[in-house]
Amino acid sequence: MNDLRKKLKDKKRIVVKIGSSSLQHPETGDLDYIKMDILVRELCNIRNMGKDVILVTSGAIACGRKAVHLKKTTSISEKQACAAIGQARLMTTYQRIFSEYSHQAAQILMTRNTIVADLNRYNAQNTFNKLLEMGVIPIVNENDTISTFELDEVVGDNDTLSAIVTALTGADLLILLSDINGLYTDDPRKNPDAEFVDTVECLTDELMSMGKGTTGSDSGTGGMETKLTAAKIATYSGADMVIANGKDVRIIHRILEGRNYGTIFKANKNEDFNFAEFVDNLHK
Repeated sequence: MNDLRKKLKDKKRIVVKIGSSSLQHPETGDLDYIKMDILVRELCNIRNMGKDVILVTSGAIACGRKAVHLKKTTSISEKQACAAIGQARLMTTYQRIFSEYSHQAAQILMTRNTIVADLNRYNAQNTFNKLLEMGVIPIVNENDTISTFELDEVVGDNDTLSAIVTALTGADLLILLSDINGLYTDDPRKNPDAEFVDTVECLTDELMSMGKGTTGSDSGTGGMETKLTAAKIATYSGADMVIANGKDVRIIHRILEGRNYGTIFKANKNEDFNFAEFVDNLHK
């Protein structure tokens, strides 16, 4: 166990991101209730330790698509309609499970404008802080019902959003749960010689180029490129970040115990880094 991982147990405010593919049964696309239950239990346990925890969740479009028996969505309006249906179903499920563990959850839906507009960002920050002060666990998703920015896959299955939430709330750890074990020198699904990267001390140009051209699963949109963009936002804002496999969500408490799971990115706070400006310039 290296020193960087040992210190994870002392983190005070933790953002956990889970993607669409980690929430569904691959055979049917239906929600995996057992996995969701374990996820919520892990988050409630973090809260019981006296730490702040925020969940950034994907899955609204996939959930809505399943509800209306669509195999795929072809238009923006179809995706937005499915998001409207699915977000309500997703939150109902989360609320029910959180209440079983005697915890209160709250929904926060964000768009690009929530971040780049100063007043909106200030209000969002205040809302997060008040909810956490009240002991509530915020559940965050993109507002796909009204925004097309996210649907154009700029943010990558909530990878970038989770880093934005990390920066916005001053969190000191971001855990990205994905369908891959961490960062590799190349896509391990295509290149058997790809090497696993255990620790990233700083983000070099060479490292950032590793994510180019990788794509996510059928359910999600996030490839390694969006995860490295997330790493830049999170680490420059002063948070450590871990990319790990979300197949078994109990990996969350193992990461917090300092055990050797996933790739850990060391915080490198950059006082000149303006995350709102960075987001505004993404893919312009």
